[in-house]
Amino acid sequence: MTLLSFALVLTGVLLNAAAQLLLKAGTNAIGHFEYSAANVVPIGLKVAQQPHILGGLACYAISVVVWILALSRVEVSIAYPMLSLGYVVNAAAAYFLFGEDVNAMRMAGIFVIIVGVVLVAKS
Repeated sequence: MTLLSFALVLTGVLLNAAAQLLLKAGTNAIGHFEYSAANVVPIGLKVAQQPHILGGLACYAISVVVWILALSRVEVSIAYPMLSLGYVVNAAAAYFLFGEDVNAMRMAGIFVIIVGVVLVAKS
């Protein structure tokens, strides 16, 4: 994998992770809501006007373009497993940004993901 290819894959992963984090921040700002027909319009409007959610959707849109560029250079069987690094990034960011718990079981899972990505990258 060339440096450019790796940069594209990593950028796609990071944009995807940023999208998830922004969506979470947006839902935190909106707060808990009940799923009901009566809430579709009011909650839909809140979601459509929430800056973090709009930023997350923008990150997703940009990540699709970057991902297409990456796939034009890297085999999908190599590139797609790299998306798993998003779990690692999100777990760390969620811990620091949202105070989410990263217990021993999650840490073990993150370790397995890292080992898996390294193995795929070296194949």
